[in-house]
Amino acid sequence: MKLHILGIAGTFMGGVAALARELGHGVEGSDQAIYPPMSTQLETLGIALAQGYLPQNIAVDCDEVIVGNALSRGNPAVEAVLDAGRKYTSGAQWLSEHVLPGRDTLAVAGTHGKTTTTTILAYLLQAAGREPGFLIGGVAEDFGVSARIGKGREFIVEADEYDTAFFDKRSKFVHYRPLVAILNNLEYDHADIFPDVAAIQRQFHHLVRTVPRRGRLIVNGQDPYLAEVLAMGCWTPVERFGLHGSASDSALEWSARLIDEDGSAFAVLHNGNEIGQVHWPLLGRHNVLNGLAALAAAHAVGVDIASVLPALAQFRSVKRRMEVIGQTGGITVYDDFAHHPTAIHTTLQGLRAKVGNARIVVAMEPRSNSMRLGAHADALAPSLDSADAVVFLQRPELPWDAGKVIAAIRGHARAVPDADALIAALAALVRSGDHVVFMSNGGFDGAPRRFLAELQARA
Repeated sequence: MKLHILGIAGTFMGGVAALARELGHGVEGSDQAIYPPMSTQLETLGIALAQGYLPQNIAVDCDEVIVGNALSRGNPAVEAVLDAGRKYTSGAQWLSEHVLPGRDTLAVAGTHGKTTTTTILAYLLQAAGREPGFLIGGVAEDFGVSARIGKGREFIVEADEYDTAFFDKRSKFVHYRPLVAILNNLEYDHADIFPDVAAIQRQFHHLVRTVPRRGRLIVNGQDPYLAEVLAMGCWTPVERFGLHGSASDSALEWSARLIDEDGSAFAVLHNGNEIGQVHWPLLGRHNVLNGLAALAAAHAVGVDIASVLPALAQFRSVKRRMEVIGQTGGITVYDDFAHHPTAIHTTLQGLRAKVGNARIVVAMEPRSNSMRLGAHADALAPSLDSADAVVFLQRPELPWDAGKVIAAIRGHARAVPDADALIAALAALVRSGDHVVFMSNGGFDGAPRRFLAELQARA
């Protein structure tokens, strides 16, 4: 079968393309913005990519079109597919029909940490000899790809609450019907499709309804919104996880006791008994929780946790999750995907715990739909408290005034209109010993690597 994937450069749809190719299908695709690391993965797989959503980019001999959720009615390619009466489906539905049947699906849901947690879980099952399949919303450093079919029984999928497609407004994760589901956390996000937290909670409860009695729900026991989701009804055994030392300890089956405040070392406790310690390269309490959730999910499918804990010392995470892309002149440059205030705060907090008094400089692009709509504007400045300086990319099309955010940032802050001005401002600002973190969930016009090249040229 020959497939055309609309929105192929997205992290999810790029993974679908990789799985389809591995299953022997012919695959081509198109997208409006094609950039690394997904473009690199697709080119390595020999998948033809076309720029733009032009009807002529869809080959006439394609058997089916898989439509990404970024495309709406009025898009030229979508209108051409409908007018021609072509067969079409969504990425989530295609996955549920062609990859997941006969597998034990482990789904990782949550507002934050889905990609990292999915990757940790895949890594743990690999360390246990399970050879799992997976679809991750990013390129996993330890696997070199974002998706694979795998030889084992388990398939791990990053389970997004965003809607499925223009013709299917359910959250993508309702298609997966997992045996084990991680509910990592829940906050307000995706302001373009959800009016409030309650609307997101309803979607999470739809996921809860699909997990069988013989399965397991791995739930953040310190998240009040998730507690409200479970109170709507639960028919599956629940195991809760959280940080050790809180008032909720007695209600947690899984807890983590910090050994190092930066999150690089912690003890794992199951039902109050320490079963081992983790020493790994990741930072931040949020990543401790991500790791704990993955360990609990691995245990739910029979993995001996004590035997795989040492493997986490070699875990390399995902591209664009506090990825060090280079060091020059004493300056370290990071590329990070964080785009929600909570994720920004916890990421920078973890870095601050590691680097001590060294300066942290942040380059921020408010690119997510929620950010562009201003849904997180009030929380953005406090989330940057760990930074000493912030250069804020305020593109002309940003529909809200960033001035109030800039004024409220604790450290030095300024706004610039484009990536060229941002790189110039950073180059004039930084000095040896600084840690420069680029934060965006998009391509950022290649700014992180362009800035690194600028530093290297002047060294």
